[in-house]
Amino acid sequence: MRKVLLGLLVLAAVVLVLADRFGVRTAENKIGEQVAAQYNLQERPEVTIHGIPFLTQAIGGEYKHIEVAIGDWTEQGVTVTGVKVDMRGVSAPLSEVTKGNAANVTARTATASAVVPYDVIKKEAPKEVKRIGPKGDDLSVDMTGNVLGVPVNGTAVVQVKPTSKGIAVTPVSVGSNGAQQIPLALVKQQLTWVVPVADLPVGSRISEIQPTPDGLRVSATAENVRLNDLQQK
Repeated sequence: MRKVLLGLLVLAAVVLVLADRFGVRTAENKIGEQVAAQYNLQERPEVTIHGIPFLTQAIGGEYKHIEVAIGDWTEQGVTVTGVKVDMRGVSAPLSEVTKGNAANVTARTATASAVVPYDVIKKEAPKEVKRIGPKGDDLSVDMTGNVLGVPVNGTAVVQVKPTSKGIAVTPVSVGSNGAQQIPLALVKQQLTWVVPVADLPVGSRISEIQPTPDGLRVSATAENVRLNDLQQK
């Protein structure tokens, strides 16, 4: 009898695990469909619901941690890559999720991150800028051409800052042949530019920027985010 009971318990556990995994996949697909519809994405983003068991979260309509991998994101004609949204404290009533309704799906905090490739930054730069790469918390810029009529062929260090109009790129030092003869204030007039990426898909302005080998990793965090309010601009 004990063997039979043990067998039934094992079977019940297996059924619950299978039901749990099936449920989480269904919910992830539904949330992915909602996000794709909100952002007019051609492909459904990859959604990961963390936490085990899933069924208790689903029944209660409260999830500790949900990640959404959107991929590429375009704002004002500028495309950034590897966009991810990390949501914490998500309230998603089961009835809303199963209907594909995002009206009452909210997150206590949502942090979006992305990479702005260097070729995208260079596209917005003055013609004198030939190459851009990381240099600590700043960027190293190779220049060839003329700055205020003075021939230059060398490098400069520029800093990057988030602003309401986008990522501002401003020279902080010049070590190139020729340009070092020009006051830095005048160099800034010609070699300062803005990459028009100010927001990420959480309805919040970029607050952190970190140079990486592939580009600028940027992030933005918002609180009390309604999934239905996230609109692509």
